[in-house]
Amino acid sequence: MKKRILIVDDSFYMRTMLKNMLTDAGYEVVGEAPNGQTALQMAKETNPDLITLDVILPDNTGLDVLKGIRKDQPDMKVIIVSAVGQEVIVTEAIENGALAYIVKPFSEDKVLEVVGNALKN
Repeated sequence: MKKRILIVDDSFYMRTMLKNMLTDAGYEVVGEAPNGQTALQMAKETNPDLITLDVILPDNTGLDVLKGIRKDQPDMKVIIVSAVGQEVIVTEAIENGALAYIVKPFSEDKVLEVVGNALKN
């Protein structure tokens, strides 16, 4: 059975790029959320195996969304994918349960490696 992934990013371009990358690698993208509120709702509805989560969202921060996901679904696997790479934010994301932090721009190989490793656990 294909591993199911929810993509959360405010950029349509970034969501499309990640979706194509992950679909081509054999994953099933179960949804795309452009903001935090939609992300929390879709995480509950689709119960994916993994969520890729941006830090900068129009209605919330990715860290707040991560905390919300942790509260509702404590075992959910989350990877942060963001252009924001400050050490304090990376550290906070990991402390709040993110499995990994990928800084944009990224290579397809890096994304597939991190996603593959996260889904092995």
